[in-house]
Amino acid sequence: QVQLVESGGGLVQAGGSLRLSCAASGSIFSMNAMAWYRQAPGKQREFVATITVLGNKNYADSVKGRFTISRDNAKNTLYLQMNSLKPEDTAVYYCNVLRRPTGGEPFGPWGQGTQVTVSS
Repeated sequence: QVQLVESGGGLVQAGGSLRLSCAASGSIFSMNAMAWYRQAPGKQREFVATITVLGNKNYADSVKGRFTISRDNAKNTLYLQMNSLKPEDTAVYYCNVLRRPTGGEPFGPWGQGTQVTVSS
C-alpha cells in the first residue's frame, strides 16, 4: 500500500515562497497521476494542482501562475513550488495518488499533511 509523507511547510510572509515535497513509497507512484490538495481551517479540502504520468499539469484558478507542480519518478517524489504566497494560501497541504495515469479521484491514504502559514 502506498504511503505519502508531506514536508516543506512553514511560516512565510506574503509574497514569499515555499517548496513542498511529497515522498511516496511503493511502485505505484510512476504509474499514476498525482495531486496536491489543501484544507484551510473551517473549510473543506480543495484541489490545488495535478500532474499526469506524462507531465501534463492542471491548476486551480486560485493558484494558477503562482504555483508549479512537478514530479521526480526516479525519487518517487512530488513537489509543489509556491511563489507569491498570499494569506489565503494558509492551509494544511496534502498530496495523493490519483486513480489513473491521466487523473481521477484520489485513492491513497491521506497523510498528515504539511502546514503552510502566510502572514500579511
